[in-house]
Amino acid sequence: MSERKQHKIMLTEDEMPTRWYNVLHDLPTPPPPVLHPGTGQPVGPDDLAPLFPMDLIMQEVSTDQYVDIPEEVLDVYRLWRPSPLFRAHRLEQALDTPARIYYKYEGVSPAGSHKPNTAVPQVYYNAKAGIKKLSTETGAGQWGTALAFACSQFDVECEIWQVRASYDQKPYRKIMIETFGGTIHPSPSALTEAGRSILAKDPDSTGSLGIAISEAVEVAAKDPTINYALGSVLNHVLLHQTIIGEETLLQLAQVGEQADLIVGCTGGGSNFGGLMFPFLRERWAGAMNPVIRAVEPAACPSLTQGTYAYDFGDTIGMTPLMKMHTLGHDFIPDPIHSGGLRYHGMSPLISHLYEDKQIEAVAKPQSECFAAGVLFARTEGIVPAPEPTHALAATVEEALRCKESGEEKVILTALCGHGHLDLAAYDAFLSGTIEDHDWNDANTQASVAAALEKLPVLSS
Repeated sequence: MSERKQHKIMLTEDEMPTRWYNVLHDLPTPPPPVLHPGTGQPVGPDDLAPLFPMDLIMQEVSTDQYVDIPEEVLDVYRLWRPSPLFRAHRLEQALDTPARIYYKYEGVSPAGSHKPNTAVPQVYYNAKAGIKKLSTETGAGQWGTALAFACSQFDVECEIWQVRASYDQKPYRKIMIETFGGTIHPSPSALTEAGRSILAKDPDSTGSLGIAISEAVEVAAKDPTINYALGSVLNHVLLHQTIIGEETLLQLAQVGEQADLIVGCTGGGSNFGGLMFPFLRERWAGAMNPVIRAVEPAACPSLTQGTYAYDFGDTIGMTPLMKMHTLGHDFIPDPIHSGGLRYHGMSPLISHLYEDKQIEAVAKPQSECFAAGVLFARTEGIVPAPEPTHALAATVEEALRCKESGEEKVILTALCGHGHLDLAAYDAFLSGTIEDHDWNDANTQASVAAALEKLPVLSS
């Protein structure tokens, strides 16, 4: 008789964490401040009030170590949380590796990804402040779906601008968003000044997250009854996602494991930060010492190829200035299938940690990522979204290194969503038509150089 393997590690509802962890409290060095684009001075709460409710503004700047999760938010979380942690026995067997691979699966949420972890509290705090409508952008559609779902829970309207490339690639996202009650437009659109200005220059623009942000921010800024919601990048967004890492610490403790390597995909940084911030706290406290590796797309490698500088979060230049790794707010990445990773910049917190050498980063081409996604589907039985296939590619790479060295390393990764609405991307891979975009291509380099020339100039 073979020994029974434990595949799924679960927490009960009573064991679900009731606080978010704020990494700002424990950072070895403070991050650079967010600046007002007009004055060049650090922004204050009043500067952000046209877009966000005061509860979220306070979370954005707070240095308290923990923030209590409101009971109304916990009640919605309980629809799917705690989420499972799996030991990937079958993937390990296929790779013939001595490494032990664990993945935290966020695809069990109503939206099929980690995004409701922040969508639900964002809508809750806006509803509490009397806001009746939210505007937002979305890339692959995971964030838009999550916000539409969250708005349905608190009777708030939801209007979404989706990057045109993903809007065309993933038609079922539109249907899912509309099923939850949201309204969705392809971006750039003719509905905003920002969208019209882009279309005037390029009527066939495939769009970008920066453009979609500009459209959503414009709508919110012009109407005091509408607020803006962001699915990644900002401090309060990453704060809400830390429930992922807090649960994972408890689950690994159940089976007596500690992670040697933590791997996560990075676009804006919310999934990656949500998993690894609580582990950084433990590392800084001397309880463990994991290597933490961010994995980004080779077509949009803001960490590994970007410039660390103050830049706008959107294309038109309506947002405050954030110190982050950026390819330039004017840069429009190639229309890869991982729409959620097509963002010109990286979360200021993730960027700061990378600059401080607290984390490392690699970039992966999409063909390698989809190969890992197919292997994962055929061994573990879950078709992953294109975004986490980047983390899976790096996980497979490390597991094969362990095979060569004989090292019994514990690898933890975040499977931040399923790919049930991304099957056209898998079809492109399986049929051999998927393309890898060469970062060193002359046109790409020229595009990045032109975008970086438009970085804001700060007065001394």
